[in-house]
Amino acid sequence: MDAAGKDGAISHVMSGVNPQGCQVYSFKVPTETELQHDFLWRTTCSLPERGHIGIFNRSYYEEVLVVRVHPKILKNEKTPPSLVGKNIWDERFEDIRCFERHMSRSGTVIRKFFLHLSKKEQKQRFLARLEHPEKNWKFSAADIRERKYWDDYQDAYEDMIRNTASEEAPWYVVPADNKWFTRLVVSTVLVDTLESLKLSYPKVDAATRKELEAAKKELLGRK
Repeated sequence: MDAAGKDGAISHVMSGVNPQGCQVYSFKVPTETELQHDFLWRTTCSLPERGHIGIFNRSYYEEVLVVRVHPKILKNEKTPPSLVGKNIWDERFEDIRCFERHMSRSGTVIRKFFLHLSKKEQKQRFLARLEHPEKNWKFSAADIRERKYWDDYQDAYEDMIRNTASEEAPWYVVPADNKWFTRLVVSTVLVDTLESLKLSYPKVDAATRKELEAAKKELLGRK
């Protein structure tokens, strides 16, 4: 949702994480190359490697939100017309569930956050972007046009969450009118998730420990 505080939440919550192990991807309007592939392709190419944290700022879920609210976008995608039927959204929900189940079975832990901003608060944040020069760069006229479809988006959000929430890839609907609360909730979920993994430093075997002891003695014996 526009102006919900996604960028700020990512920056704040992940500020204490070593950047070497964290990757953030922000997905914009699909390129011509991306449109030549299925709707999951561009995000699949950006999945984090093992042992890393990957953050998607927007994702394949745009394909059941923006594309659903604006059917003309679907017509511009390269999907064969014969495959675009009345059940396309249910089919995409199924594709997403299967994809996330596959990623979970492959060792990827998935957590999804929907920052639920009220229409009133969104208006105030848009006005702030207009009134403060240092925030002008954040404003887009397209954001105002999208507000006309507020109810349509709410219906699409509800249907999306209901059909794609699962045990292996749960949704967290987070109130976003107060940024401090949003960040607290997201932080809590991530901390709980990391603790559930029972992570620890790699253990050193006996042979390696002997090598370390030898290296220590050598260092102590030198000036």
